[in-house]
Amino acid sequence: MPASSPKPAGAGLAAALARSRMLNPLAWFDTSAQIEVRRFAGPAAYAAQLTAPLRIAHVTDIHVGRITPMKVQRAAVELVNAAQPDLVCITGDFVCHSQMFLDQLGELIRGYAAPVVAVLGNHDHWSGGPEVRQALQRAGAEVLDNVHTTITLRGQPLQLVGLDDAYTGHADVERAIRGLRHDVPSLGLSHIAEEADRLWAAGVPLVLSGHTHAGQVTLARLNELALGRLIGHKYVHGLYGTRAEPRPRGSVYVGAGIGAAVIPLRVGERARREVTLFELGALPGSFEEHHDEQPALPGRPPTERQIAKRIAKVEAKRERRDRRARAKNGGGGDAK
Repeated sequence: MPASSPKPAGAGLAAALARSRMLNPLAWFDTSAQIEVRRFAGPAAYAAQLTAPLRIAHVTDIHVGRITPMKVQRAAVELVNAAQPDLVCITGDFVCHSQMFLDQLGELIRGYAAPVVAVLGNHDHWSGGPEVRQALQRAGAEVLDNVHTTITLRGQPLQLVGLDDAYTGHADVERAIRGLRHDVPSLGLSHIAEEADRLWAAGVPLVLSGHTHAGQVTLARLNELALGRLIGHKYVHGLYGTRAEPRPRGSVYVGAGIGAAVIPLRVGERARREVTLFELGALPGSFEEHHDEQPALPGRPPTERQIAKRIAKVEAKRERRDRRARAKNGGGGDAK
């Protein structure tokens, strides 16, 4: 048989593009309710501390608003309820750019059958942190703002450590871990995954996070290029760290999210909308998981100037909302 002709350079990428539907314009505006359910065991530390397994559902970046259809949001709630978790953890960015859809947000939170614990994200603070927090609390969610609390699930205590959003300068790890007990299992929640490094040192073996949407394009690892090398994230999507070693090491999971804040583009298997289940008390390797732990990217922390600009952006948006409210109520002021 004659030798096969060598494939031209780039043929593999072209085929991958075709399979991903990226060349189809409709794929850039995915409004389908296709959501992946990914399942992982918790770190080994939980097996030593828990007498019965606990199932934790993780959802992040739902971005309730015009960009993500409510059918998608409701499908995520239904998937979580079908898994019958003991607890639902949602790690920020509940809204997109405004407070217009807080009623719909409340509807979704009330739809969960299990207790809901949440932390805020940058979009929540841009849109109005106090208002988003109040909407969540009215719907029955417990919002953790740089605090830890202990809940009882299946007769067992679990400490939940919740950080407010680090991207906008609201995180305070020292305050959140003050008084944390090491003889009780703990689980961390942070919109920004890089905060996990400090929570591990405090004895929190697993941190759930979001923010990145997995980059929304994972083809040829474009997400790692954009979010890792260009923006500076150490953790882009999935499971990082180690679930085997005790303190000061740990693991962090970055969820791909449900919604989007700009366009609902999702290209690549790792970029799909996602609900994640963690079986705390099950040992790693005891069942098939979506993927193994990954090494962190080099990362690059934000500069002081970047942090200052992010904090100022929150204040500028708040002042703009206040001016509009005063104008609407006849109080005068600039309505721009």
